[in-house]
Amino acid sequence: MSGKRLLSSTAPRLPEAFEQRIQQALDNMRTAGTFKSERVIQSPQRASIQVQGSSKSVVNLCANNYMGLADNPQVVKRAHEYLRQWGNGLSSVRFICGTQTIHKDLEDQISGFYGGNGRDTILYASCFDANAGVFESLLTDQDAIISDSLNHASIIDGVRLCKAKRFRYKSGDAQDLAAKLQEAKSSGCQVKMVATDGVFSMDGAIAPLREICDVAEQYNAVVLVDDAHATGFLGDTGRGTGEYWGVSDRIHLVNSTLGKALGGASGGYTTGNALLVSLLRNTSRPYLFSNTLAPSVVGAASAAISLVDDAKTRTPLLNQLWDNAKLFRARMAEAGFTLAGKDHAIIPVMLGDARVASEMADRLLARGIYVIGFSYPVVPRDKARIRVQLSAAHTTEQVNAAVDAFITVGRELRVIE
Repeated sequence: MSGKRLLSSTAPRLPEAFEQRIQQALDNMRTAGTFKSERVIQSPQRASIQVQGSSKSVVNLCANNYMGLADNPQVVKRAHEYLRQWGNGLSSVRFICGTQTIHKDLEDQISGFYGGNGRDTILYASCFDANAGVFESLLTDQDAIISDSLNHASIIDGVRLCKAKRFRYKSGDAQDLAAKLQEAKSSGCQVKMVATDGVFSMDGAIAPLREICDVAEQYNAVVLVDDAHATGFLGDTGRGTGEYWGVSDRIHLVNSTLGKALGGASGGYTTGNALLVSLLRNTSRPYLFSNTLAPSVVGAASAAISLVDDAKTRTPLLNQLWDNAKLFRARMAEAGFTLAGKDHAIIPVMLGDARVASEMADRLLARGIYVIGFSYPVVPRDKARIRVQLSAAHTTEQVNAAVDAFITVGRELRVIE
């Protein structure tokens, strides 16, 4: 029929040279042990999950489900309620016709969670989008961004989008940060913004925010913290690295996620100085050109924050989480494993070789423990590891079973004696 064509049953062929280049890149990854295959989960996200191809459930040690809220009944119930009342989605961006009262309510709830008092919050589809939108909107070519050398890829990509002068300081090194701030000052930069992860997710290391804030204030710099791996569980009441170090009132902006400890779905936000947030609403491209956060996600996040905000529900969860982390770290260290990080639910088991990490992960899965081997380019070359993440949902028995499996496989692969 004129003007119409049937869909082809096969994908179009790539140019031959391009196809060969892509195939060679994939082959090289497989040879090096860095090719990443996705495992398919056939159950809700929780401490014990069903994986496709496995006849029994396995203990999940690599989700960001720190507080165990991903399948919490109250969180799921609120998601259903918002879905029924507010629909599936907005089919629009916020400033056109995509802002509902529930979005403003969640933003106010997050601002209050961080203390209110001149704060505002702006929601994004993800924390990645929050990082992509903040630097370009707030900084000009007359300014400087001073970024920790181990910052998350989303901060790196966000920095690339802005025209500010770029400086990198050694991870967690306040002395080097001061040197870079002095260099930025000497270069005539007007606004100086320090950006750091609150927790470095591949290392389980907590950024020294007290020292960072001290140095930043000496140079009248703005401080931004990506707190994705701290929000909801780090600090006495789960308010993140600012609370952990007692410097919440010295951090100008916090970028974080609703997709880890706060319900495990999607969504992110920037919260902090209301004047800065107002400019972001008008200039941040991921906010202006992305669909509004789905009502079910908003409802689930609101319920999760309420649970974290309530000491009656928060305290037992935090106690279980940190007991689990201490038990795992102590037993693994005693067995002879090399561990990274400190005082966090992320506990990287350092292995070095990418193939060893991949093989260990496969053998652990066969023994009922779900973990993933991380290798280049996610981590530096020769720094392959298995990143273990504990949850409040794990039982003491599950943690001990995981350590037992690690010891058995570690001996099989001669990682430990």
